[in-house]
Amino acid sequence: MSAHENLEHAEHVEHASQSNKKIALQIAILALFLAFSETLGKSAQTAAIADNIKASDTWNFFQAKTIRQTSLRIAADGLTAQLPSMANDEAKAAIAKQIESWRSTVTRYESDPKEMDGRKELRAIAEKLEHERDTWLARYHQYEFASAAFQIGIVLASAQVITGIVALGWLSGLLGVFGLGFMALGLWAPHALHLAGH
Repeated sequence: MSAHENLEHAEHVEHASQSNKKIALQIAILALFLAFSETLGKSAQTAAIADNIKASDTWNFFQAKTIRQTSLRIAADGLTAQLPSMANDEAKAAIAKQIESWRSTVTRYESDPKEMDGRKELRAIAEKLEHERDTWLARYHQYEFASAAFQIGIVLASAQVITGIVALGWLSGLLGVFGLGFMALGLWAPHALHLAGH
C-alpha cells in the first residue's frame, strides 16, 4: 500500500470511528428515554390497578347501602300498612317511632354529606376513581407506544453500526422523536389520541 492509500484508509477508519461514536451516543440516549418510559409506564399501570380496586370497593359499598336501604324501606312500608289495624295506642306509638327511624336511615343512606358515605356520595367517588383509572391506563398505553418506538430505534441504530447504512440512523432518530412525542402525550394529554379517534 502506498502512503496515499494508507492515509485514505486511516481517514476512512477515523470517519467510521466518529460515526460509530455518534451512533453509540444515539443508542445511549434512546436507552435512557426507554428507561424513563418504562418506569413511567409501570408507575401508571400500578396507579390504574390501585384506582380500579378502590372504585370496585366503593361500588361494593354502594351496593351494600342500596340493599340495606331497600330492606329498611320494605320493613317500614310493611309496618305502615299494619299500623291502622292496631288497637293498642302505646304499641302504635312505638311502631310509628320505629317507622320514622327507619325512614330517616333510608334518607341518610341515600345522601350523607357529613360522612360522605351515602349512595349519592359513593357514586360520585366511584365515578371519579374510574375516571382517574382510565386516565392512568391512557398514560400507560402512551408510555408503551413510546417504549416500542425507543426499542425499535435502538435496534435500527445498532443495525447502522453493523451495515453502515446511514438511513437506519436517521430512521432511528425519527423513532426517538416519536417516542418522545408519545411520552409527552402520556404526561400532559393522555386521552389525546383516543379523542382524535372519535
